[in-house]
Amino acid sequence: MFFTCGPNEAMVVSGFCRSPPVMVAGGRVLVVPCLQQIQRISLNTLTLNVRSEKVYTRHGVPISVTGIAQVKIQGQNKEMLAAACQMFLGKSESEIAQIALETLEGHQRAIMAHMTVEEIYKDRQKFSEQVFNVASSDLVNMGISVVSYTLKDIHDDQDYLHSLGKGRTAQVQRDARVGEAEAKRDAGIREARARQEQVSAQLLSETAMAQAQRDFQVQQALCDAAVSARKAQADLAYQLQVARTKQQIEEQRAQVLVVERAQQAQLQEHEIGRRERELEATVRKPAEAERYRLERLAEAQRSQVMTQAEAEAEAMRVTGAARAAAVAARARAEAAQTAAKAEAFGQYQEAAVVDMVLQRLPQVAEAVAQPLLGTRRVTLVAGGSGDIGVARLPGEILDVVTRLPAAVEALTGVSITQAAQKKSECQA
Repeated sequence: MFFTCGPNEAMVVSGFCRSPPVMVAGGRVLVVPCLQQIQRISLNTLTLNVRSEKVYTRHGVPISVTGIAQVKIQGQNKEMLAAACQMFLGKSESEIAQIALETLEGHQRAIMAHMTVEEIYKDRQKFSEQVFNVASSDLVNMGISVVSYTLKDIHDDQDYLHSLGKGRTAQVQRDARVGEAEAKRDAGIREARARQEQVSAQLLSETAMAQAQRDFQVQQALCDAAVSARKAQADLAYQLQVARTKQQIEEQRAQVLVVERAQQAQLQEHEIGRRERELEATVRKPAEAERYRLERLAEAQRSQVMTQAEAEAEAMRVTGAARAAAVAARARAEAAQTAAKAEAFGQYQEAAVVDMVLQRLPQVAEAVAQPLLGTRRVTLVAGGSGDIGVARLPGEILDVVTRLPAAVEALTGVSITQAAQKKSECQA
């Protein structure tokens, strides 16, 4: 019979052939009625209101803290699910929540005792992280994971927190008065600085006027010097132009000589080209023809070698395919034989098991007596009545064989004696 469950639930199946029990989180499982048992455990997220009333902190101040925690049984982790099943299987969600709540409350009280009120009040994140880390390491051994923990409220009956607020309020008011006085002082300083800057600006303006007048006179002197320099440059430019004209005439004469020499060099290049073409026709062409012939011969030999290699590869492939077909046929034959045996055992069930055990009894007896074949010396110590000496050995071996039916019944649940009696009655 199939049983199913949602993603927020886990099933535990125990009983016949279920050792250890099978755990399924969000799925389905096959259960044999009367031989197996199914139990369910919830994987829902549980919201816990963790209250710690009047806990004395490190400085002896009693305060009350309320935290909100989200916990759940972890179904994806097999080890945590197994631990949760061992501790909470058969319990309701309220019972599981109560156990987790007590554990969280104990850790919360312990951490409050190691911190001051100021540390808890000013750094709530640190307090929440400590409770989360300590509680997670403890609850994980129960198969429960802490999803989140948040500090919700802090209060006390001694007005300690209110007194802390008064001190902070007075400090803020004092800072406001000091800030006002500092602002007035800064305003006076800035006003005096503005007056000083005004006087400095006036002095700078007068200095700039004097400097501008001086710069004008300097610029005027520079302009006069520049006019004189330009006149001198004009005279020199005329002389330079005459010299450049003479130089250009000489350059034109040199260019004519260069052109004549270039024409002579061109005639020499034509002669060299003619001689190269003559050498190519008489020497280079025959050499290239011989090289082409040798390349064709090498290519033909390479094609012959490749054809031979491809033929050998095809032969190896055909041989491998034949061997693979033989192995596949042998595997199919063995699978058919195994399926026939399985079908026979499914039809005859108990009778087939008894028949197989009876066929193996002589082999078991032979295996029991096998160590005695290599024995050179036997020392027997007998007490009570019965055979003494070597005559006792066959009885010991038979006693071992007679215990086999009980061992088979303990392992498989099939009684060889009852099966043999049923078989005799059917034949009668």
